[in-house]
Amino acid sequence: MKFDSGRVCLDLVATFTPHEGIRDGDELRLWLAGAGLVPDRTPLARVGPDWVAAFRSLRGDVDTLVRAELHAADPPDGTARALARVNALAAGPPPGLCAVRDQEGHLVRELCGGVECGALLAAVARDAVELLTDPGELALLRACEGDGCTRVYLDTSRGHRRRWCSSELCGNRERVARHRRRVLAAGSA
Repeated sequence: MKFDSGRVCLDLVATFTPHEGIRDGDELRLWLAGAGLVPDRTPLARVGPDWVAAFRSLRGDVDTLVRAELHAADPPDGTARALARVNALAAGPPPGLCAVRDQEGHLVRELCGGVECGALLAAVARDAVELLTDPGELALLRACEGDGCTRVYLDTSRGHRRRWCSSELCGNRERVARHRRRVLAAGSA
């Protein structure tokens, strides 16, 4: 799992490409921890198929809204319903954070009152609302130019000329393909 899209909501959208990244509760646990939505060592015992379905549903709604904004076209029919569902989730209470002492006496973060699916969904939905209503951030929204890649990200690069979701993956593939084309062109000349 990669967490380099620039926003938690975009990292959730990225879990669908190039293949399903949240197939079960174990993968959702990994994503929640990797995205920083739950502090390290947080027990996530109740994560099950209902949580997976809820996060996949939110992912689809955020994807619909982000792509509508990215393409700045007339919103597709499903956009109003997606927006209503994201807004409803964003209105829920976010997870509460507490500072507690660990065994060595250091302060560490912990979720207060346990881990609730609705609270974690609210945190991601709020992130999507913040992105979609911030003209500055929307201006940085990009779609990867990598061949076959459908990831979206915020271009926070210097000069705002980033072309790929990941220079190491899509960028490297593009550079290798460009090199092959040059070699083939030189060999046939």
